[in-house]
Amino acid sequence: MNTFESSAFLSTTVGFFVFFLGVFLTRQIAFLRNYNIPEPVSGGLAAALITWLCYSVFNLEIIFDLSLRDVLLVYFFTTIGLNARFSDLLAGGKLLGILLFLTVAFICVQNAVGLAGAKLFGLPNELGVLMGSASLIGGHGTAIAWGPTIEELSGFAAAEETGIAMATLGLVVAALLGGPIAKFLIDKNKLVSNEESSPMVGLPYPEEKTETKEADSIDHVNLMRSMLIVHLAIIIGFMANKSIAAVGLKLPLFVSCLLIGIVMSNTIPYLLPKLKWPARTNALAVISDYSLSLFLAMSLMSMQLWTLASLGISLVVVLVMQSMAAAAFIFLLVFRMVGSNYTSAVLSAGFAGFSLGATPTAIANMSSVAKRYGPAPLAFIVLPLVSAFFVDLANAFIIKIFVEL
Repeated sequence: MNTFESSAFLSTTVGFFVFFLGVFLTRQIAFLRNYNIPEPVSGGLAAALITWLCYSVFNLEIIFDLSLRDVLLVYFFTTIGLNARFSDLLAGGKLLGILLFLTVAFICVQNAVGLAGAKLFGLPNELGVLMGSASLIGGHGTAIAWGPTIEELSGFAAAEETGIAMATLGLVVAALLGGPIAKFLIDKNKLVSNEESSPMVGLPYPEEKTETKEADSIDHVNLMRSMLIVHLAIIIGFMANKSIAAVGLKLPLFVSCLLIGIVMSNTIPYLLPKLKWPARTNALAVISDYSLSLFLAMSLMSMQLWTLASLGISLVVVLVMQSMAAAAFIFLLVFRMVGSNYTSAVLSAGFAGFSLGATPTAIANMSSVAKRYGPAPLAFIVLPLVSAFFVDLANAFIIKIFVEL
């Protein structure tokens, strides 16, 4: 087997090509367009299939250096924080609590389904969490963290590989499920957005653009101003992250930057009213869309699908079970309990994204829906706080309980 290792710069460049491949596919394939499949998702999956073809036919393994990809995630969550308003957070306080409760409940459901899948295929019971919330809601990082523990407890040698494979499959399904769920809910209930602002991530699709105000036009000055504020927020977020770590609480850097962005956007504009603050401007929306789209394109194009082919039918069956459980949970509980309105439909797309995949997938799902049907700013504030902050703490606690039981 020959190996080609792509440098960080080249991998990022390929990410751009993959994104535009997704744009082309979305324009050409009605299903992708009608069911709000994000462009970087369709392009990333196509690229992953191409790398699988290279591996299978030409004996060439392509390895991407993704070090620059993680920087994009910090950029993205910083823009989300800068778009947040305390008034929205106060208005969404109840919604935040309901969504957190639903997430904790679904973590239990997910692990119960994983346990049922393990029993169905005669696998060790402990493996249930790696086919449940450790890999799906938790993602690759949690699966890798728990893999050695599950291997030691169960004696199952491929525990970590199983968790990584489940996380990868979940990411694919999450990216494909959220858009259709939102479309069904919006069409069935004839829901519309009541917000007049631009979407918080990206701009509306061309046929739905409204007249742009001069103060919110996109030019090099507005983009540079927005980038400067983003960089300042990241610098302060980095220092805050170091201080938080010093007292024993470890948070991902993007969470610290998200929180700093929220604080900055709700203090500086009032202290310096003449300063042109970029919150909820088209320029900041473009930066958000750029960061998220390139991050997702690079994440999906780097999937090594051939590692999944050798793991048998068990993971596929369990993932189908998990997907059905997620869809039922969203239709029966999430959509209804968070309001049964347009924001609820957008949040439902996001819930599908992070409950089976990851927070960036959730935001991409919601962004694709919002760019077509209209903005839902509260959804973009509430969901990241749950999926990128609270859920990791709850998930670790519940996984431990399931493993001990």
